Amino acid sequence: MNIAWKEIKKNKVRFMILGSIIFLVSFLTFIISGLSNGLSQDNAALIKDLPDGHIYMNSDAEETYNASKIDENLQSKILGDNKEATAFSIQMGFVTDNSDTQHSVAFVTSTGSNLFENVGKGEVIVDSSLKEEGIKVGDKLTNNQFSGAFIVKGFVDKKTFSHAPVAYINTENYKEIYRVSEMQLLFIPGEDKAQSFSGLQSFSNKKFLNTIPSYSAEQLSLNMITWFLVVISGMLFAIFFYMMNVQKIGLYGILKAIGFKTISLFVMMWYQMIFITLIALGISAALSQGFAVIAPKGLPFDLTTEASIQLTFIFITIGFVGATLSGIQIKKVEPLQAIQQGVV
Repeated sequence: MNIAWKEIKKNKVRFMILGSIIFLVSFLTFIISGLSNGLSQDNAALIKDLPDGHIYMNSDAEETYNASKIDENLQSKILGDNKEATAFSIQMGFVTDNSDTQHSVAFVTSTGSNLFENVGKGEVIVDSSLKEEGIKVGDKLTNNQFSGAFIVKGFVDKKTFSHAPVAYINTENYKEIYRVSEMQLLFIPGEDKAQSFSGLQSFSNKKFLNTIPSYSAEQLSLNMITWFLVVISGMLFAIFFYMMNVQKIGLYGILKAIGFKTISLFVMMWYQMIFITLIALGISAALSQGFAVIAPKGLPFDLTTEASIQLTFIFITIGFVGATLSGIQIKKVEPLQAIQQGVV
């Protein structure tokens, strides 16, 4: 360890360059991960906040939730057999406030359940993001497909769907707006294994998210960028330590000649890798958490402590692998041959 530390102090510039690169790559990765989580939550908070269970839709809908229609007799039977189950529907729409300003919303209605907000006829409970658009409790909201008006009864926090604030309305009002009599989906919480119902297709909460338009493409793109950056960091470690090892062939030869084992040389390299990585990751993690505080309210950024720890572990692992692969040449060093090449 003493030799590793002395080398870091002797070649401060080299290790600072590596640390700076790892800091920039990891900081960008933390930011993109936060955006990915934030967009995921903004796109599907309504579903992600449900307890574990299974969601059922009509198999003829071909995994398109808004085309699904649950037979009313089948719905009654399932709800009767499963006391905690609920039927619900989601459709995109809009409401108009007193100043004739339209607001895009995701209308949600359900049969009586504590998993969703229950409202009376002519009432609506909306996501709190609409407060910033000037909507208050007691306001009247209209929709050109609804004969009456909705009275705002309250707000809920962070309930969004397909990047739109949720608006909970009564089932009868929903059926009037969309001219339907059936509900779209069934949810049965607490299932280890999905039940089989004729004409229905089951989805876990996670798999159902892929039926939301743009969700898969959005998350796949951001996750690919995140992992691409992680791979780049591993390659940077491999290249940096490979070049360092080439320059230190003579030194390794001398160390081997005086009795150093190959594993000791690897440990020295790992110590340097971990030291540089932890400093770079510590700074980038702190700054990314700070970014979460100063980020604009409209920016969907959500970087949890758990996600930061996971990314830190992944970076350390990939750095360890990259440094180890670059150090394979250490094992091949022959003391006499290396000494003859001179110590750089």
